[in-house]
Amino acid sequence: MLTRGDENPPSRRMKRYWKIAVLANIKDDTHPKPEGVPPDAFADYDHIETIDSIRAALETDGHQTVFIHADTDLPYALRDEKPDICFNIAEGLGGDAREAQVPALLEMMQIPYTGSRVLTNGISLDKTLTKRIWRDRRLPVAPFQEFSAGDESLRPELNFPLFVKPAREGTGMGVDMNAIVNNEKELRERAMYIIDTYQQPALVETFLPGREFTVGILGRADAKSYSRHPEWYEKDGFHRFPILELDSSRSVTPLVYSQAAKSKDVGEEGAPGYFCPAEIEPELEKKLKYFALRAHQLLYALDVSRTDIRLDEEGNPRLLEINTLPGLTPDYSDLALQAKAEDIRYEDLILDILYLGASRWGMVEPRELSAEPNKKK
Repeated sequence: MLTRGDENPPSRRMKRYWKIAVLANIKDDTHPKPEGVPPDAFADYDHIETIDSIRAALETDGHQTVFIHADTDLPYALRDEKPDICFNIAEGLGGDAREAQVPALLEMMQIPYTGSRVLTNGISLDKTLTKRIWRDRRLPVAPFQEFSAGDESLRPELNFPLFVKPAREGTGMGVDMNAIVNNEKELRERAMYIIDTYQQPALVETFLPGREFTVGILGRADAKSYSRHPEWYEKDGFHRFPILELDSSRSVTPLVYSQAAKSKDVGEEGAPGYFCPAEIEPELEKKLKYFALRAHQLLYALDVSRTDIRLDEEGNPRLLEINTLPGLTPDYSDLALQAKAEDIRYEDLILDILYLGASRWGMVEPRELSAEPNKKK
């Protein structure tokens, strides 16, 4: 039994090598899903091969790693392992802010970790709340409404076709061809299906028929001082990855980036097309990167995120959602594909996420950045 004061937090002395705990929830395809859970429950969870890839990347710089399941035994495992820092990609064990569970535990136990903190991870999974924040700060989102009972009056600015999905899930959960509804009857049926199946509100928004993109962001204002690759970052401290276009026209769910489509390997029949860098006009590229960075900043995301954006019928960008725990499977996850498109090695991507996180806890000495030579007067 854990009691207050039993364990001291890990030492934050400056070390060259650390013991790093990789925290994640793992897919277990060998056991049937429990009764009463949605058919795509645990879609957000990672395969053990992803964990192995992250650990191998971290170990290339001399660190020791251990994988810890982010289950109900996590507090005790952390006490026993005593990691210097945790590389967190845990999705949580359910509830309306499940991605905030592990960061909250690590904060309580005073253990350093990577990525965004508690509040950001709690908000970002709530698509409705995220859209309200973005809309109020003048970022472009499609008209939307949350349905908690299923019989709410439809707001006049929402016109068919509409798109219906769970308000607090990721990885395309609850999204298939029936997510597009064309009339009142289909809307009510789909909203009730989401509410009953996922035990959460349904998010209803104007269907966006245009091209879909995702934009990765890495860094923060002082990233150059802690990165092994300061040349990646612009003057404001952020790196904008090349824009990735997702072409769902040839996927198993045309025009819908569903969980079924996302589960297929890149290049597999029925998978979406992944094009990076996307072939787009410079002005659109500039807008997409600006919106992704503002989306990141307005939620106080830290170090890494990925924002999904789709064009409306007039070609205007509309923000869909942000992922503050983006997937990190090499040669598969969107962020990994974006890094590969500009010849950033997977190992370097993982290590930069690590060192940016560690620097927030005083574990990394800032580098001295060479000043620009004085201009002659």
